[in-house]
Amino acid sequence: MSSMLTSAVRTLPVCSAWAAGGLARSLSCSSQFQAAAQPKTKKTLGKSGVKNVVVVEGVRIPFLQSGTSYADLMPHDLARAALQGLLTRTSIPRDVVDYIVYGTVIQEVKTSNVAREAALGAGFSDKTPAHTVTMACISSNQAMTTGVGMIAAGQCDVVVAGGVELMSDVPIRHSRKMRKTMLTLNRAKTLGQKLSLISKIRPDYFTPELPAVAEFSTSETMGHSADRLAAAFSISRLEQDEYALRSHTLAKKAQDEGLLLDVVPFKVPGKDTVTKDNGIRPSSMEQMGKLKPAFVKPYGTVTAANSSFLTDGASAILLMSEEKALAMGYKPKAYLRDFVYVSQDPKDQLLLGPTYATPKVLEKAGLTLNDIDVFEFHEAFAGQILANLKAMDSDWFAQNYMGRKSKVGAPPLDKFNTWGGSLSLGHPFGATGCRLVITAAHRLKKEGGQYGLVAACAAGGQGHAMIVELYPQ
Repeated sequence: MSSMLTSAVRTLPVCSAWAAGGLARSLSCSSQFQAAAQPKTKKTLGKSGVKNVVVVEGVRIPFLQSGTSYADLMPHDLARAALQGLLTRTSIPRDVVDYIVYGTVIQEVKTSNVAREAALGAGFSDKTPAHTVTMACISSNQAMTTGVGMIAAGQCDVVVAGGVELMSDVPIRHSRKMRKTMLTLNRAKTLGQKLSLISKIRPDYFTPELPAVAEFSTSETMGHSADRLAAAFSISRLEQDEYALRSHTLAKKAQDEGLLLDVVPFKVPGKDTVTKDNGIRPSSMEQMGKLKPAFVKPYGTVTAANSSFLTDGASAILLMSEEKALAMGYKPKAYLRDFVYVSQDPKDQLLLGPTYATPKVLEKAGLTLNDIDVFEFHEAFAGQILANLKAMDSDWFAQNYMGRKSKVGAPPLDKFNTWGGSLSLGHPFGATGCRLVITAAHRLKKEGGQYGLVAACAAGGQGHAMIVELYPQ
């Protein structure tokens, strides 16, 4: 299992706070993370001849642990609820929307174009086109940037983008042998032909093909890859648990203080109205330390406590050209500026998308790491986040694996995921990107910053990063 990357990265210098065992202090949830709002006077990233694309509003229904209140629904039900929440929040006339794009990962075969089914269910015109994209955990990122491209190209003025995932009910298929038999049986014309086919069915035909969150090219689960990545970058179990505790503690604080403004209530049919995320559960280091490794047993360091959990949820975001938004009387929240997508080795570097994407998007925007006021990175696993921070802060990694002369540097933790992240808020695969963007916009307004950087990793060894600029207040 050992690889060149695994053995080489072990020689990377360890950040002094980590080496000193001070991660808990450096990741503490004290008031130091609530930066005082201070006006910024940085340049705008608007470009001559290019339409400004703005975020008018973004919402999400509460993200819930799979198997809870959304368990009896279908993905389009969740996406419809997010769309209806956006309509209620913005009062946007349905017929003004030119296009709808949604992201999802594990598709329900009955509603493979979930964007279209959700849009019709939410009351949008049947003349409004809608399509669905998939790019693993950056699916709604792709939905948003698709909308950005449509608006920038002058094809649309108003686009709704979003994402949805329902892990409570994923497709389970018959075995391939049974599927072939059933399809052939459907074409059989005589009783004799049908009986002949039925007689060939064997007990093993009934063994179902269970879904697995695994890489097709490597046959490894993402958790297995995260475990190896943490080992490669010498991220200890203690550091991962401390970071996970930070995420849950900060998320609970943000929830209690009413900072999670993107959450809209959802009246679940036949059940109570859901008003908040249910995966935020601050624990203790002692309790977290009792959990056994979830993937690489018995010596792995990735556990259920320091991983994002299987989540149901949906999000929606309203994008417009700046001219259209102002003409309709809206006050935008933010501009969506430069973005990049990256791909790298899907085995050893599966979850290092943010490391590769961050310097590229900064260079494209003409910014440095110091120009960024808020960072919102997707937290698939605590070990994945910490490995990215180490890689970003390593000249050796930059020179040997990224073809760069020097490191980009690690984001300062007082600007990093300070309202919690996917470990605590939840991670509906297709919906997370929209949460990252609207959270960055809300934090910029709350904290007085101008630029936010959103970054995420994705299965398949891919990643995304985008610059969010606060709209002038």
